Amino acid sequence: MIRFGRDVTRTERSMVEAVVDLALKDAGITASDVQRVFSGNAAAGLVSGQEMIRGQVALQGTALAGVPLVNVENACASSSSAASLAFEAILAGRCDVTMVVGVEKLSHEDKTRAFDALSGATDVAAITRDGSPATNSVFIDVYAAEARKYLAEYDATVEDFATVAVKNRRHGSLNPLAQYQTPQTIEEVLGARVVVDPLTLPMCSPTTDGAAAIVLVSEEYAKRLGGTGVEIRASRVAAGAGPGSEPVAVAARAAFADAGLGPDDIDLLELHDAAAPAEILQYAEIGLCAPGEGHLLVRSGATSLGGKIPVNTSGGLMSRGHPIGATGCAQLVEIYDQLNERAGARQVDNARVGMAVNAGGWLNGVYAAAVATILVKV
Repeated sequence: MIRFGRDVTRTERSMVEAVVDLALKDAGITASDVQRVFSGNAAAGLVSGQEMIRGQVALQGTALAGVPLVNVENACASSSSAASLAFEAILAGRCDVTMVVGVEKLSHEDKTRAFDALSGATDVAAITRDGSPATNSVFIDVYAAEARKYLAEYDATVEDFATVAVKNRRHGSLNPLAQYQTPQTIEEVLGARVVVDPLTLPMCSPTTDGAAAIVLVSEEYAKRLGGTGVEIRASRVAAGAGPGSEPVAVAARAAFADAGLGPDDIDLLELHDAAAPAEILQYAEIGLCAPGEGHLLVRSGATSLGGKIPVNTSGGLMSRGHPIGATGCAQLVEIYDQLNERAGARQVDNARVGMAVNAGGWLNGVYAAAVATILVKV
């Protein structure tokens, strides 16, 4: 992946070209070896106007031009969904070498374009506006409501949400590719501008541009390469179907079942912390704790580097950044690097099993999509 951040002058095409080159070199293959490309992008249609053939346009200047390509849009879970499709294509025997690319450019001179694009990750017919320009993502209202509900039901405080932000900013400060690399204190997080009560700005993921790419190969092809060090043991996609459908929990349980593993077997996690309460809620949904106990994990330090199960060692969406179509791939890049012991100052000791949970969209009170992927060191 390349460093995430905001840059109005940087194009999707230039970002894709950069990560494709990096991924091919890292895998030790050439573009001629790639048999299929899966391209994840969520918002280009509304931000840049490139509604269709997004991947083909972005790759036209690379040696991958002409390789069979499937465009995948699944809101913030676009590139993790693309990776799941690549995984299934290999398992089905249709190909041995695939490239998965995730990219998003949200920064634009017209700032309302990003807000409008994010609104498209919900049921637009259900959104009511007074005609004034959007100043916040509709998701911030959702996460703020979830935060208020959590505070009302459990013995949690706003400081617990701030602790998540501080933890992930500290992790991000150790990641040279993260958007935000300056640590923050609890006081700084609590004293920052309130976006929607009780969430302050550092408790929310930023508007970000970025790209990430991964190469997936069959087991037989990996042997020819001399091994990759990491295999995907499971990849499961779930869809939200209204209250009670719990797509994150459904995807996680299915992935655990496929892998023959459980929450206690995971050495590190990359979770969809689009806002601080989302991370805390997902602890219970994945099975790390009982409902209403997520904030206790944060307080104990269990999910920090050096803790029992470090979460979002990359900095997560809040500090690594959240270029929505690239986030799923970025999570997998982090876990791959951790399992191959090349995460530098944020390396998790003896990491052998990692899990990425990427969610997308919001429909009828739940995420519209969720993808859980388990990677194992081999």
